[in-house]
Amino acid sequence: MSNNKTIVVTGAGGYIGRYVVRCLLDMGVNVTAVDFNTENIDARANKMEVNIFSDNEKIFEELGSPDCCLHMAWRDGFVHNSEAHLQFLYSHYNFVKRMVDGGLKQIVVMGTMHEVGYYEGEINADTPTNPHSLYGIAKNSLRQSLEILLKDKDVVFQWLRAFYIYGDDLNNKSIFSKIIESANAGKESFPFTTGKNKYDFITVDELSKQIALSAIQTEVTGTINCCSGNAISLGEMAEDFIKRNGFSIKLEYGAYPDRPYDSPAIWGNNVKIQKILKNYKAQ
Repeated sequence: MSNNKTIVVTGAGGYIGRYVVRCLLDMGVNVTAVDFNTENIDARANKMEVNIFSDNEKIFEELGSPDCCLHMAWRDGFVHNSEAHLQFLYSHYNFVKRMVDGGLKQIVVMGTMHEVGYYEGEINADTPTNPHSLYGIAKNSLRQSLEILLKDKDVVFQWLRAFYIYGDDLNNKSIFSKIIESANAGKESFPFTTGKNKYDFITVDELSKQIALSAIQTEVTGTINCCSGNAISLGEMAEDFIKRNGFSIKLEYGAYPDRPYDSPAIWGNNVKIQKILKNYKAQ
């Protein structure tokens, strides 16, 4: 496992992307960071402001003929039913196709547990998918179409499925960022769901490390869950978050209904990611 490979990271200026770029650079990887706006990206990276969706047949060469492409670019990731997910679906597929046609040998794409849809229990690479949001449908369709595109090609394909992310909470548009906003506004209570649903939570730092380590190796492939492997209730996480931040705000349980496509308990099988972490430590 060599760390002096060159990795192009798309969406490098995004919520997770900035952390992943920093992680890769700390590991000694040569990083080309691509986004529409690169000003908040680690200065050690080779920054490029390129429209990767322009259907450029020479995009692989333009991005420096990298050893690996970590494709994290995605519009409206926090807005689950934005039509942008469907509008850009083919653009994502076409970008990967152009990169592979140009000579790319390793493609790593960010996925999401929302591909699975309503499911109770542990998700693994073979769990059937039935997404219930436009975001989940688009990501699921991209994964399925790339599996077909790449199945007979000599290309390493890794699909990194993320779960519930927290940390850097002012930038992630999550329930935690909304709690911060309400607490800072002096509100005494925060309208909440029942809080009973259990999810697989991971900090953005740990997730970024898992993504980076997945990309620098080629032994573990296919769908890889980037997760903790444990399920914790949303209520428990929120109460702990309020306590850790010293907020006096109280959760108003049951003010909002749970979303119909949210599972009572869902978490990732972490066997593959644990193997990647162990292999890295064993070096």
